[in-house]
Amino acid sequence: MHSLLAACRELVFPPACLACGRRLPLDRLPLLCDGCHQLIPFIRSPRCPCCGLPYARGEDHLCGVCLTKPYSFSLARAALAYQPPIASLIGALKFQGLMTGIASLAGLAVSSHGFRELGDPDLILPVPLHPKRLRRRGFNQALVLARFCFPDRGRIIDASTLVKISPTVPQTQLSGTERRRNISGSFSVKQSQKVKNKRILLIDDVFTTGSTVNECARVLRRAGAARVEIFTLARTV
Repeated sequence: MHSLLAACRELVFPPACLACGRRLPLDRLPLLCDGCHQLIPFIRSPRCPCCGLPYARGEDHLCGVCLTKPYSFSLARAALAYQPPIASLIGALKFQGLMTGIASLAGLAVSSHGFRELGDPDLILPVPLHPKRLRRRGFNQALVLARFCFPDRGRIIDASTLVKISPTVPQTQLSGTERRRNISGSFSVKQSQKVKNKRILLIDDVFTTGSTVNECARVLRRAGAARVEIFTLARTV
């Protein structure tokens, strides 16, 4: 019966590649044709062992930022490079609310090298949105990603402990210095006993300069978290 229903669904709603729109022979994740799947920019070594910054060649070594001004988090990993076709799929999710590709993106994320290097967290926290932006957007893409990437960890996904208390302008067009200034002091931890001595995994969609996740990590560490790791779907390179 399940096979029959699936066949009927594919007949009425034939699967198509999320990147190029080409019809797919089977409705299997990720919804990408062979050509587009080969273009998926997974992040691998060489890279910075701390923040995960990828290098074009050589061996793993600490980047200049991690050597001179270490982040507040212990480890950051991203699954994919923020470039086509991933950038357009994330944009469709984040700014248009199109959930069509979320299962495919999550499937790519959990198959990445970075995902396999994460520790075993006590709590999984999505980077929060300010309530005003959350009302406008209708959902928090970081929370959606957390739930799809960790479907069996629902009991430790917490969307209420880390909160954004100050509205900020979008980070997209800001420089690194402006991003840090814009985001400084905008996050807070409610009920710090929930994070005290805990291993925290922080989830976001894109790592650009790291200003947002680092500010979150800073307040979590200040509240007593033992370790903070970062996992993002993509990273600008």
